[in-house]
Amino acid sequence: MISIRNVSKHYGSFQVLTDCSADVQKGEVIVVCGPSGSGKSTLIKCVNGLEPFQQGEIVVNGISVGDRKTNLPKLRAHVGMVFQHFELFPHMTIAQNLTIAQEKVLGRRHDEALEKGIKLLDRVGLTAHAGKRPGELSGGQQQRVAIARALAMDPICMLFDEPTSALDPEMINEVLDVMVELAQEGMTMMVVTHEMGFARKVAHRVVFMDHGRIVEDASKDDFFGSPRSERAQQFLAKILHH
Repeated sequence: MISIRNVSKHYGSFQVLTDCSADVQKGEVIVVCGPSGSGKSTLIKCVNGLEPFQQGEIVVNGISVGDRKTNLPKLRAHVGMVFQHFELFPHMTIAQNLTIAQEKVLGRRHDEALEKGIKLLDRVGLTAHAGKRPGELSGGQQQRVAIARALAMDPICMLFDEPTSALDPEMINEVLDVMVELAQEGMTMMVVTHEMGFARKVAHRVVFMDHGRIVEDASKDDFFGSPRSERAQQFLAKILHH
């Protein structure tokens, strides 16, 4: 579903990604982790063309992301993206947030888009809030709306960029529960997160990054059981210790 081959990216003289390669099969859940500044978010943004890259190739469902001829808005319409800070339209109601892209990008009729949106709101447990604006919801609720909005586009895969890092600890689980359910239903997912409990529960593989490089790409059991690199061992010792 997603193939990342020898991808490198730099801002001027600063190298952000160096020779990164990874594959995500259909139905697989890949967790991308590593210390802050290791290039995790940049890598995931390269996957749907939100960040350009200078070398290598990324192919999503047979479409080359870096090819100048590729229609990126069309590709992004099928690749769900959930950001750290929700990115909902603050002046619109929750229902409008869920219908606007369906209507403008997919060309769905309003009643059809609304029905789909309400169904997904029900799925994330927020039907009662359809008429509210994002500012009236908690962070956890807004992030669940953001997931529902991404799902409304019938994505072929989902990218999550630290979806719980802006949330209060009490709200993290309500978002992770929705993500666990998605994973169990077979959604192809690439998730940048520090939530190691989530990784242990649903990840098929863990990709560990440091200084813009993929240091390890291992099965979940191998990564948590016996990480090969010293850097991953140090990272796990710190993060699991707490």
